[in-house]
Amino acid sequence: MKYFFICLISFLGSGLTLFSGFGLGTLLTPVYAIFFPVELAISMTAIVHFLNNVFKLSLLGKHASKNIVIKFGIPSLIAAFIGAYCLGKLSGMPVLYHYRLNGKVFEITPVKIIISLLLIFFSLAEVFPFLAKLTFKKERFTAGGLVSGFFGGLSGNQGAFRSAFLMKAGLSKEQFLATGIVIACMVDVARLIVYNNRFVFITAEINYYLLGASVMCAFAGAYLGNRFIKKVTIAFIQKLVIVFLLLFSILLGCGII
Repeated sequence: MKYFFICLISFLGSGLTLFSGFGLGTLLTPVYAIFFPVELAISMTAIVHFLNNVFKLSLLGKHASKNIVIKFGIPSLIAAFIGAYCLGKLSGMPVLYHYRLNGKVFEITPVKIIISLLLIFFSLAEVFPFLAKLTFKKERFTAGGLVSGFFGGLSGNQGAFRSAFLMKAGLSKEQFLATGIVIACMVDVARLIVYNNRFVFITAEINYYLLGASVMCAFAGAYLGNRFIKKVTIAFIQKLVIVFLLLFSILLGCGII
């Protein structure tokens, strides 16, 4: 049963998040956490996430916009470290509200509320005509990368902010997906470095058979999703991103993730 659930989420999550640009870690971490300690679940998810992004890079990397990777990705990577540092400072802030659901305690914190409201703004921006027409000029990519990386590092979910910004970059569907994947790989390397310093990796505790099966299922999901890219439009991808952003922001604001 453990193998079934983890492999299923890896497969479906990888396929769906190929189009959204984020979400695999959000879906996979709680499933791993059912069967493993939280620290180990986060670490194993990070490994699956990184290897899956490398695989997706081999499928779509050639379409990435080098200009945006440099002007948006590098500032995003640097700012993510700053955001993560600030998160450590803000983590001591008092909890606004906590509640129990099915025996588990969920906490609503100031940081989660801030991130949730920002993501809701990005999501609903597509609803308002004057915001929907907004695009980023090339000289603003650096500022966008800094904002995305900072709040991504602060929330621990860089992909949501990255996709929200790249939607406004005027990219084709192939460029949108590939550029996000390249930047995601850069950020994943940083995440693994941080996690290696933050968590103690105990080799004996990692189920490498399960980890390997999860990675292979994620590969299969990404490969299948890649086969459907030509059949979807950039409008469909943008709508999918909006749905994911709204769902993620609501769950975050409620303290569930």
